[in-house]
Amino acid sequence: MMKMNFARMTEQLSVRHRDREALVNIERQRRFTHRDLHLLTNRIVNMMVERLQLRRGDTYMCILENDNLSLLHAWTALKGEAAAAWTNFRDSSDEHRWQIEFIQPKVVFLENALLDRYFDMLHERGILVVCMDPPPGAREGLAYFWDLLEDVSDRNPGIESDPDTDVLIYRFTGGTTGKSKCAQYTMENWLACRNSAYLESEQLYDADSRCLHMAPISHGSGMALLAALFRGGCTATQNLPDLTQWCRNVETERITMSALVPTLLYWLLDLAEASAYNLSTLRTIAYGAAPMSPAKLDQAQKRFGNIFVQVYGGTECLQYATMLTKADHLTAAEAGHLASAGRVAIDVELMIVDETGTEVAPGATGEIWIRSRATIGGYLNNPEGTASEFSNGFWKSGDLGYLDDQGFLYIVDRKKDMIITGGFNVYAVEVEAALNAHPAVSNSTVVGVPHDEWGEAVHAEVVLRAGESVTAEALIEHVKSRIGRYKAPKSIVFVEELPVSVVGKVLRRKVREKYWADRSRQVG
Repeated sequence: MMKMNFARMTEQLSVRHRDREALVNIERQRRFTHRDLHLLTNRIVNMMVERLQLRRGDTYMCILENDNLSLLHAWTALKGEAAAAWTNFRDSSDEHRWQIEFIQPKVVFLENALLDRYFDMLHERGILVVCMDPPPGAREGLAYFWDLLEDVSDRNPGIESDPDTDVLIYRFTGGTTGKSKCAQYTMENWLACRNSAYLESEQLYDADSRCLHMAPISHGSGMALLAALFRGGCTATQNLPDLTQWCRNVETERITMSALVPTLLYWLLDLAEASAYNLSTLRTIAYGAAPMSPAKLDQAQKRFGNIFVQVYGGTECLQYATMLTKADHLTAAEAGHLASAGRVAIDVELMIVDETGTEVAPGATGEIWIRSRATIGGYLNNPEGTASEFSNGFWKSGDLGYLDDQGFLYIVDRKKDMIITGGFNVYAVEVEAALNAHPAVSNSTVVGVPHDEWGEAVHAEVVLRAGESVTAEALIEHVKSRIGRYKAPKSIVFVEELPVSVVGKVLRRKVREKYWADRSRQVG
């Protein structure tokens, strides 16, 4: 049985890139070189073993902002033997409570802002709470992170793990389509995630990379941390989802790379500060997590240049399963690939299957299944979910799509977001792309609403750009002219904002629920 000592690997990095900056926590103004970060994470693991008694089989949970979570991210968790459970700091208290009851952590690392709301609930369950800033007063069952680190050795913790079987990290799936599940990761999953970034013809990371994370590193944004680290690059964390602050940080920290979900990129196009700050150091903006409007992407390219990379993946497959590179973007409009998610990654098996799990012919639409070394083995304490969403090492993504004859993947929709109206299949993402192409539209979401004759009717909620106006009738005609009459919305409601998740993804489920609340059965 092979074992790996992750601390020994990062020790070599700390020698090679010793005095280069590895981590910047912008709000708390902490800066760590590669050597500093290696020694600090050694100390954290030694503290968890010696002072918190966190051993193999134990779990600790992190309910932290990006800057504090960065101290307990993969470069720490993979050195230890207890498993880290990361949750999104901006999840609701009900969601956090469910996660705590499900994971049953021995220790919770908690932001001080949540102490008053969470401490009693955690203490009653016998959970030690570790706060990250000086506590307002002493409490039994409460410890201060930096006090715990005092006089702790920075030696190699000496912990060896089986890279294939020892679960060291838990993450919760997003809630855009229903109740979250708990994904479990081994060291091999994370090393595969790192390696996949180095296999493409376009190298996004080098020693001069400075990567700004505004999205939660507890989720997709955190996939980039090891790739930057092992190239000798730097990770910069931002806590608040504030685009004005993001622009300021890009200028101040000379950021070369960041990631924005499409919703935020749309807002950036209308943001005056995007012109007020110097964003010229940006070499790469990755987008993903939701489909991008081709019309909006064209605007973004004209505004910022050819710096965009599209990636597609999921919580269950800890790597980019497909990528539309910068080179692809140069020819994508003419070749018709701008609406695709890119080509399948070199180290990924991706197949399109029908309802029976049989692979379909190229060009046919079906469910996307993904298998790679980064694909998890299943969900924690959820055999039913594991059995239904995994097959022979493949993760069943729940997304519908097809591959063209050049190997580009087109995401058609979530299975649950396919609208069946009058016997026709209408994919919400296609209608949204047509709506978002209208110059007056900032963003939109499309759902099926109850209809006595057709079962469902196509309905849209639309956010207009500031100062713009358009009628619902004009928008419907615009969609008809682009994608056809039967796919166009039958009704449109203009709204001030759309419900979004804490990472900025539009929660189509929340919109749908409003219209099906009084029905005994919902379509999809």
